[in-house]
Amino acid sequence: MLRIALAAFALIAAAPVHAQEAYPSRTITMIVPFPPGGVADLTGRPIAAAMEKVLKQPIAPVNRSGAGGKVGYAAAANSKADGYTILIALSSVSIFPEVDAIFNLKPAYTLDQLVPIALISADPTILVVHPSLPVKSAKDFIALAKKQPNEIAFSSSGLYGTLHVAMEMVVQSAGIKLRHVPFAGGGPAIAALLGGHVMALSSGPAAAVAHLRSGKLRALAAWGDKRLAAMPELPTWKELGYKDVEFYIWAGLLAPKDTPDGAIKALRSAARTAVGDAEFKRVMAKLETPINYLDAPEFKKFWDRDAERLVRTVRRIGKIEAAK
Repeated sequence: MLRIALAAFALIAAAPVHAQEAYPSRTITMIVPFPPGGVADLTGRPIAAAMEKVLKQPIAPVNRSGAGGKVGYAAAANSKADGYTILIALSSVSIFPEVDAIFNLKPAYTLDQLVPIALISADPTILVVHPSLPVKSAKDFIALAKKQPNEIAFSSSGLYGTLHVAMEMVVQSAGIKLRHVPFAGGGPAIAALLGGHVMALSSGPAAAVAHLRSGKLRALAAWGDKRLAAMPELPTWKELGYKDVEFYIWAGLLAPKDTPDGAIKALRSAARTAVGDAEFKRVMAKLETPINYLDAPEFKKFWDRDAERLVRTVRRIGKIEAAK
């Protein structure tokens, strides 16, 4: 009887293991924290399509924009950690917890609520201007800004967002004053520039390249530590003497903390394969966005270093009240 009882107990104990569903068994939601047309959207959709081929389940990008990305970041960080919600994040994910601290607010999320899956791309932003602005170089831009303080308006993806912080680095280093017009994402920000409602933008190269080719925008400088391979004619701010102006707009996949190890492993493997997918590489090449893949451990080190730099910048910016 004892042997029968022990055997029955063993079967019961083992049942959940055998009954556990394979991952993934249904659609995965990818939160895109910006509207269509920005870097997160332009990177997130093709990487989702490439990962679907590996995982054999759909990955559905869902735009959850607002507050410069904060709404989408918070939604992902606070979502169920079951492997069926992932996030395509930009470097601004590191900014908003510090902004909440500046305003003495309860944080909408904290960085330790998210874990890395893979870095997909990392490009320096570029200064693009409307062709009606009477400048031909970055030096011209700085000179005009000094001559006309607060007259040149620049757009961004939102207060304290990626594109705002990059431009503030130039403002601080060059000692100029610009007028900031924030929008709810990179797509609307570049649309405002194209429409002539603002005159400048620190943009991800991918979002601007088609407009540069058509002559609708003009590029003046880059935020990298060396010149962009795709735009070798652009000087870096460092070359121009602004040593503290260096900024990268990266796109990476994150998941809520406590997502099962098996799901994280599957997502990491899918991302690793996806960056080598021929169609994904074609799309990224068309956008002139180099693939800079890093697996989770290396991505975590990169992210930590980047977050430290961004937090220092935000602290220098200080408290800015949104316009009523």
